[in-house]
Amino acid sequence: MSVNDEREELIRRIGEIQRDLGRLFAQKRPSSPLFDSNLTMRQLKVIMTLSCQDSASGQDLAHHLGVGLGTVTGIVDRLVGHGLVTRREDPSDRRVRRVELTPAGRALVEQIADAGLADFRYVLERLDTPTLHDLSNVMNKVQAVAATFSTEKAL
Repeated sequence: MSVNDEREELIRRIGEIQRDLGRLFAQKRPSSPLFDSNLTMRQLKVIMTLSCQDSASGQDLAHHLGVGLGTVTGIVDRLVGHGLVTRREDPSDRRVRRVELTPAGRALVEQIADAGLADFRYVLERLDTPTLHDLSNVMNKVQAVAATFSTEKAL
């Protein structure tokens, strides 16, 4: 087996393990803030986009979602109705309305992240200390590569 074949097999296997863990965690959890939220995929994308930045214009969101401004307006209207986002005037350009998460929107993002983290923590607590050290070293390397990748192009 060549070095490239071995790397591809390892990458495939790691991806498979990650997918299997996700399925296992989803089956184990009786409910999830992600599914309990009753939000559409586009609404969730807006919420998650806003969780990574302070605010975004409707134009920014339309570009990120690959939809028209009219579609974004409807999505944001519904999120405002749910109390998850708010609109405000852009201080540098009064013609632009900025969209940002409300405290309830930030809480939802945290609940979604924490649900997955709780399951992962359950697994980690059952690993021995040397394995946790090894995993921590690997995760630090993965995080460092991901940080440089995210500056090169959008994840």
